[in-house]
Parts: sequence; structure tokens; C-alpha cells
Amino acid sequence: MSTTLTLALDAMGGDNAPEAVIRGANIARKRYPTLQFVLVGDEKRLIRLVRRKRKLRERVSIRHTSEVVPSDMRPSQALRGGRASSMWHAIDAVKEGEADGVVSAGNTGALMAMAKLQLRTLPGIHRPAMASFFPTLKGESVMLDLGANVECDANNLVQFAVMGTIFSRIVLGLAEPTVGLLNVGTEEMKGHEELKSANTFLRSTNLPINFHGFIEGDDIAAGTVDVIVTDGFTGNIALKTAEGTARLVNQFLREAFKSSISAQLGYLLARRALKKLARRVDPRRHNGAMFVGLNGIAVKSHGGTDALGFANAIGVAHDMAVGGFNARIRDEFEKLNPGEIPGPASVAAGA
Repeated sequence: MSTTLTLALDAMGGDNAPEAVIRGANIARKRYPTLQFVLVGDEKRLIRLVRRKRKLRERVSIRHTSEVVPSDMRPSQALRGGRASSMWHAIDAVKEGEADGVVSAGNTGALMAMAKLQLRTLPGIHRPAMASFFPTLKGESVMLDLGANVECDANNLVQFAVMGTIFSRIVLGLAEPTVGLLNVGTEEMKGHEELKSANTFLRSTNLPINFHGFIEGDDIAAGTVDVIVTDGFTGNIALKTAEGTARLVNQFLREAFKSSISAQLGYLLARRALKKLARRVDPRRHNGAMFVGLNGIAVKSHGGTDALGFANAIGVAHDMAVGGFNARIRDEFEKLNPGEIPGPASVAAGA
């Protein structure tokens, strides 16, 4: 028997809100027949947009607020002054049990800070991370962190490795996923002290992690490892670079096939293969980064995404809820020896 799920949507978050959010919800509504939505934002604007989509109207409720977290607001400011915002109220719907998860395309730092404060972290996890999939030559890999924690110490990186391993086993179905630390080189003497300390710990720990060692940027697309661990600053740059490169290649192909009559004929012969390529590298297909480690489901959509990308972020939250993702993360952590999971600053101290 199918079970109804409800997701809270920060309808005012993101560059193209609320239009992209409403259109994205309508796309997701067609994909997931039992999915319901709590739309949080300016009631007048939302009613006007939803009214045009008759079937979506039957599946939504609206929680009004006129305040929005600006994209440039610092997380500390958002915590102090954003508690009447659409983002805060969308997370609150999860906290109060009105929704099974939240999706927002708004300010990343604010979303992490608010979600951590309201939902708390799962037992054994000190700092959540933002994780998402990367297409590779071998299939897919998982990278974390992608921007939730700009600065990370060695302890954070080790915990990300643990969470990434569990995530890959649960979501990608890998029995023994390999883990790598993203660095400026594979040699052990390279990198800053936090990376070196995390590398030393992961090579000697008894935690059930299949640790590969250091990897470089070109290893991401090669699929050298299944789990890529890095700080949020580096991870976000890698993510945006990959998305920009995909758009660049797409634009170059368009220009090349318009350059001459023979090129246009070549496009006609190759268009099926090119459409397949475009779908595979389309950043919207991989839109929707999960906050791993929270005691609740929170998904961050790219701020500049369109309706299709936001619908895919909704799909990520839906699949996490259906699969009982957080419960499985909790169960996996309970199987580990708590004394083996490093606490704050213990890795750098030589644990």
C-alpha cells in the first residue's frame, strides 16, 4: 500500500522563486502520485501561481510568511533575524511533524545553521555535511562536503568519511565503497595539516572504511574512489566548476554544429547520441544535495536552478524519506564502536 509523504518547500528561496518552486512541485506531483506539499511563503503570490495548476492545487497547503532569508545573509544573522522567514518555517514543519522533509534553494549557510538548530544531529555526529552525486566514467560517486562547512578540521573530515561510507552503502548499494581525501597531490607530504592528520588517522583506524588515500581533482570524473571527502570550500568550488564545464561543453557543441552546412548535417546524424550526452551531463539531473547527519531530511537545491532541477531536488527528498535514510544512518552508526569515532579535535591530537 502506498504511503502519503509530505514535503515542506521553501517557496521563496532561490533566484527563480517562487515560480520555479511551484513549477517544480507540479513536475514532481506527476512523478510521485502520493506526494503532498506544504508551501511556505507569500500567500498571495503562491495562491496566484498554484491556481493555474488545478491538479497541484489538490495536493498543497500554504503557510504564510512574507519574510525571506537573503542570499547574502550570514548564517549567524539568519539565526538571529530570520525566524519569521520562509526557510525557518519550512524547517519547522519537519520539526513539528507536519512534513517528512524540507527542500530549499535558498541561502546554503543559513539553511544548514537553521536545520542544525531545529532538527539537531543524529547521535555520534558532530557536524552534518552536504553530499551529492557526481557522474563519473565508472558510474556515480558521492562527494561531501559541498559547502555546508567552509572550514573543516581533521576530525570533521574523518566523520565525513564515515558518513560517506554509510551513505554509499545505503544509496548506491556498494558493499565496500572506497574513500579518498581530495588534495593537491597524492603524495603523503602534500596538503595542509588537517588533511595530513585525517589521512594518518584513516590509514590506521579500525573503523570499517576502505580508505584509498589522497586523490586529485582529475580523479573525481575518473571515478577513482566512490566517496570523495573534502571541506565545504573546496567541494563547492569543485561542484560549481563541474557544472560550469558541462554548460561550456554544451555551448561549444551547439556552436560547432551551427558553423557550417556540413556540420548541421552531421548534427542530424548524431542528434540521438548528442541528446543522450546532454542528458547525462545536465547538472539539473544531479540537483539536490542532502544534509547528511541531521535528525531530519533536508535537501538543498542549487539556488539558480529551474523547475526541472527543483523537481529533481524534491525527488531526492522523496527517495530519502521513502528509504528511511536517517534511520538507516542511525542504525549503521550504532554498529560502530563509539570509541573509534573521533570527537572534536581528537584526530589532530593524535587519536
